[in-house]
Amino acid sequence: MRLAGPLRIVVLVVTVGLTWIVVSILLGGPGSGFPRIQQLFTSPENSVTAEPRARKYKCGLPQPCPEEHLAFRMVSGAANVIGPKICLEDKMLMSSVKDNVGRGLNIALVNGVSGELIEARAFDMWAGDVNELLKFIRPLHEGTLVFVASYDDPATKMNEETRKLFSDLGSKNVRDLAFRDSWVFVGAKGVQNKSPFEQHVKNSRHTNKYEGWPEALEMEGCIPRRTTAS
Repeated sequence: MRLAGPLRIVVLVVTVGLTWIVVSILLGGPGSGFPRIQQLFTSPENSVTAEPRARKYKCGLPQPCPEEHLAFRMVSGAANVIGPKICLEDKMLMSSVKDNVGRGLNIALVNGVSGELIEARAFDMWAGDVNELLKFIRPLHEGTLVFVASYDDPATKMNEETRKLFSDLGSKNVRDLAFRDSWVFVGAKGVQNKSPFEQHVKNSRHTNKYEGWPEALEMEGCIPRRTTAS
């Protein structure tokens, strides 16, 4: 019975000491602002540092173009539902939002020196008049850049002269362009070689991404400015 009093005191001292140690661990020491407790209530998702967003340059390119180059991005039409887009130097030249695209060939003429838009038009190659297209591309001046994006049908109304004119602008695929093919192309009046900026997908029931339609094409890059344009 005589040991009960001292034993209680020892137990009390041990309990207070353990409590102090636990509280010190949780509080992280004086003036800590309760960091340990905050960590207990912080979710793993909130503690992960967010990945920095990749920087985008003109027309959404992943890297900037060299000096004296024009940044561009083109998307052909998707089936007969989503219209094409042509962007140059962060300016949208043609798109459904601008309401200047249509079935057939969507063509933007650009001054190859300044990068300024000369004219943009859509030509219906299913039910339209191919002579309107010929009048548009026959008188091109030396150094004019020609951006072309297909939508729906780009080729039904094409004749031999049309194909030759695009071939002279640097196209290597226009000779094979057919009904409902997808096509994006950048050429120029006065080029000596075939353009490196061209994509073409045949309309084939074996390879079409959508039933009856080939996939939409996307193309981006940097075009050297022309030294002269007349």
